[in-house]
Amino acid sequence: MKKTQLFLSSLVLAFVLQSCNKEKKLDEVEVPLPAATEEKAPMGNPDDVAAEPGAFKMMKLPYAYDALEPHIDARTVEIHYSKHHVGYVNNLNKAIAGTALEKQTIEEILSKLDLENKVVRNNAGGYYNHNLYWEIMGPKKGGEPTGALAEAIKKDLGSFDNFKTQLTEAATKQFGSGWAWLVVDKTGKLVIGSTPNQDNPLMPNMSISGTPILGLDVWEHAYYLKYQNKRPDYITAFFNLINWDAVAKKYEAAKTSAAPAPKV
Repeated sequence: MKKTQLFLSSLVLAFVLQSCNKEKKLDEVEVPLPAATEEKAPMGNPDDVAAEPGAFKMMKLPYAYDALEPHIDARTVEIHYSKHHVGYVNNLNKAIAGTALEKQTIEEILSKLDLENKVVRNNAGGYYNHNLYWEIMGPKKGGEPTGALAEAIKKDLGSFDNFKTQLTEAATKQFGSGWAWLVVDKTGKLVIGSTPNQDNPLMPNMSISGTPILGLDVWEHAYYLKYQNKRPDYITAFFNLINWDAVAKKYEAAKTSAAPAPKV
């Protein structure tokens, strides 16, 4: 009798557990996971970037940080302009404070530079080079130059394609950090070359000499976020950004200053 009661009790318990499990299954609701969202750092305003008080000021960026997309990403432009560029300006101002250099133009400082003064050399070069770099780029630019500059490129460099090949080669073969340049030399001729670090053709005893009218920054901070180690891809993208109107104005000014004084 006891065995029968125990058997019946077990059946009842099993039935109750099975019913509870069924009820639990009926009550289960799948809750979707929140969608993954990519958090982006807020983009700053280039107009808010200012150097510390000193002889030289920050050049106003001619466009928004994202204006050079997709060729150069907004984050790279922001860091490049608001961190690296402003750092050169601040360090230059500190280096020349209280000296005769405070009253000179950046071109005068560079052309008369004591190359052993590494602090002024690096930061004066960085200041001048970056001003030129931002100025000769722009959104929806690229293409080919026209007018006197186009004729000069054809005459001095062979063709526009030759210009692209030579500038690409100069930028690609520059070992480590540096710049590739299109320069008007003292005879008024266009030449292409490169310099290391923040050196430029205005400085004495450089491998290329003259007035730069176009500069291509090949420091890694100019391209690494987007292109990593693929410097040639960045160089190719740069040709889509060249503001040929700005370069042409610099060419005319440089050619005028290179012209010999009229005989009297």
